[in-house]
Amino acid sequence: MRVEVAIIGAGPAGLLLGQLLHRAGIDAIVIERQSQAHVLGRIRAGVLEQVTIDLLDAAGVGARMHREGLIHDGIGIALNGRRHRIDFRVLTGESVMVYGQTEITRDLMEAREAAALRTVYEADGVAIHDFAGARPYVTFAKAGAADRIDCDYIAGCDGFHGVCRSSVPASAIHTYERSYPFGWLGVLSDTPPVSPELVYTRHARGFALCSMRSLTRSRHYVQCPLSDTVEAWSDERFWDELRRRLDPAAAAALVTGPSIEKSIAPLRSFVAEPMRFGRLFLAGDAAHIVPPTGAKGLNLAATDVRALAQGLIAAHHGDPGALETYSDRCLRRVWKAERFSWWMTSLLHRFPDAGDFGFKLQEAELAYLFGSEAAQKALAENYVGLPIED
Repeated sequence: MRVEVAIIGAGPAGLLLGQLLHRAGIDAIVIERQSQAHVLGRIRAGVLEQVTIDLLDAAGVGARMHREGLIHDGIGIALNGRRHRIDFRVLTGESVMVYGQTEITRDLMEAREAAALRTVYEADGVAIHDFAGARPYVTFAKAGAADRIDCDYIAGCDGFHGVCRSSVPASAIHTYERSYPFGWLGVLSDTPPVSPELVYTRHARGFALCSMRSLTRSRHYVQCPLSDTVEAWSDERFWDELRRRLDPAAAAALVTGPSIEKSIAPLRSFVAEPMRFGRLFLAGDAAHIVPPTGAKGLNLAATDVRALAQGLIAAHHGDPGALETYSDRCLRRVWKAERFSWWMTSLLHRFPDAGDFGFKLQEAELAYLFGSEAAQKALAENYVGLPIED
C-alpha cells in the first residue's frame, strides 16, 4: 500500500493531523500499536488554548466541544488558606476552555470512521525505514499478517515511548531532560467541582489541584513521593489529604465519592532537538514533555500538528519550504512553554531538598505575583497561550 503520509500514533496529535490532511485532500494512514479502547481509556488533561480550539474547528470536529466545553476566564491560586484569582479576561482579553482530551480523541475517532479513513489499531512490531532518503516506509504486523506502507513522509505522533524518536541515530538528536522528585496522584470522580475555575494550591504538605472534566465530573491531584503506589492510597486517604491542603472555601465545597480512575504520574521536562530527520517529523510527546502544571502538553502537540499540516499541505502543492522550517518554528514555542511549565511547577510544589529557605522564597514569589498586575499578566499571557509565530 502507498500513501502520501504515514502517521504513527492514534492519540490526539496523530488523529488531528490525519483529519487536517484528509480535509486538504492528502491521503494518510494512522498506525497505532494499542487498541482503540486503550487509546480512549487514557485519562489526560483538557485545558485548551484558543489556537487549539480553532484548530479543532478547522478539522471539523468542534461541534460537541463548543456544546460541552467550559469556558474559564481565570484560575485560582491558594496560599496559606487564602485564594487569589488570576483574571485572564481582564489581563489578556482571552480565556481557555476545559474539554477533556479523551473527548477530543473520541471526536476525532468518530470523524475518521465517518469518512471511512484507514486506521490500524493493535499493529505489532511497528518499524520505520529509510526516512533519511526519498522513499521511506513503515512495516508492522496485524493479526499475524505482515504489512508494508510506502509513503512520502512519516509523522511521529507516537508519544514519549514510541518507536519514531528511538529510530533516529543517537548522533543526529540531542535531548534535554529534567525529572522532578515527586509525582501527581490523580483521582477522577463523578462529583461536582469545588469551584467554577481550576484551583491551584501551594501548601506546606505539598501541591494540590482541583480541576474538572465537566460540571459533574472532577479531576483532583495531590503531590506525592515517587515511591508511593496507588494501592497505598485508598479513596478515603486521598480525600482526607486533599481537604487538608485546600483553602477553607474549597474544602467546604469538596464533595467526595468513589474514584473512577486513580493513578500516579511522574513529572518531567523533556525536549528532543531537532524535530525533523529527513522525511520523519516528530510531533507532540514524541518530541517534548512538559509538567502538567502549566496545562501546555496537549496545546503544544496541537501547535506542532498545525505547523506540520501546513508544511505537508504546501509540499503536496509543490512547495516543501514550510517543512524545512518546521523544527525551528515548533521549538521556539516549545521552549517558551517549557520555561512556563517549569516556573509554575517550581512555584507551587514542595521540593524535598529546598528546605525552609526555598519554601519562604516561594511565598515571597507568590506574594509578588498577587500584588503585581504585570506579574499576573505575564502568567495569564502564558497560560492562555502565546501568539503563534508563523
